[in-house]
Amino acid sequence: MNGLQRFMGGSPAQVLLRLVVLSFVVGIVLSALGVSPADIVERAVAFVRRISAMGFGAIGSIWNYFLLGAVIVVPIWLVIRLLNLGRGKS
Repeated sequence: MNGLQRFMGGSPAQVLLRLVVLSFVVGIVLSALGVSPADIVERAVAFVRRISAMGFGAIGSIWNYFLLGAVIVVPIWLVIRLLNLGRGKS
């Protein structure tokens, strides 16, 4: 078996034939369920939009948490560094 056959799981002609038959069978089932290719594409796009909206919302929340913590952490760090300078520590 060469690299292409190993990657595809058999000879390209056999794999192509299997994909054609499987696509036909799945198409029949989806048609019986009333699903069209346009429906699948629209739902996939809507799904990606929902995920991206959630992701960008999460980034906003992370930024707010960072700022909230930084208001406390940075001044404390600065005071500790200034106090350590007086003792000769770095």
